[in-house]
Amino acid sequence: MHAGGPVPAVARPPQVLRLDGCALFLDLDGTLLELAPRPDAVSVDPGILELLRALMRRTGGALAVVSGRSIATLDTLLAPLRLPLSGLHGFERRDISGILVQRERPSLEVLQQARHLMAQWVTKEPRLVIEDKDLALALHYRQAPHLEAEVVSSVTAIATRPGSGLRAQRGRMVVELTPDTVSKATAIAEFMQEEPFRGRRPLYVGDDLTDEPAFEWVNAAGGISVAVDVAPPTSARTHLGSVREVRAWLRALLDAAE
Repeated sequence: MHAGGPVPAVARPPQVLRLDGCALFLDLDGTLLELAPRPDAVSVDPGILELLRALMRRTGGALAVVSGRSIATLDTLLAPLRLPLSGLHGFERRDISGILVQRERPSLEVLQQARHLMAQWVTKEPRLVIEDKDLALALHYRQAPHLEAEVVSSVTAIATRPGSGLRAQRGRMVVELTPDTVSKATAIAEFMQEEPFRGRRPLYVGDDLTDEPAFEWVNAAGGISVAVDVAPPTSARTHLGSVREVRAWLRALLDAAE
């Protein structure tokens, strides 16, 4: 992070980069894919799959998607691609060789209690949406923004129960219970210890509060942090305005490298 805390991200990311010297880490929702009213309603078009395939070739495989979604869901969305992935905000990770590693599990009892409570809330307010990721739970209030304070307070109360192993993680119109020992930053740090990422300049692109630890880690490592449609303050040092701009920028990097 910059001295004195986050600063506005006003600069644009570089228009020319040696992709064979970079390690690319990309969030998915709100970064490569447009957000949708419900998590299961996102649209994955052939263009983004071809873009990711081309970036994998140009970086020699040093590309990973780092997401709050589970790896199983990411594989379904990105099929037939099979990429290095980090899921559930760093809880699970699959390396370039296909080896899958998961961290210590949070309290399954607390998760089940949270699942029950969230189901009760949704019964009372159907505009709330539960995204059940098995070892993480997200409650989306995009269609009921007036409930933000109540939703955040209630989910935070669950996370602070002794021994839960969970934290309340806020995002864009969502608050999520996630394992409290990991983050997207820890996932990137682990990838950077392995081939083909090791020794390269890290680049991370993300769009919300869950991405801030990754921005900070990449900054400290001398890399490039890119916030997407994020209002300051943010730790990201560069900014793009939309998913469309992210895709155009990545394609331009590919074209410039030819």
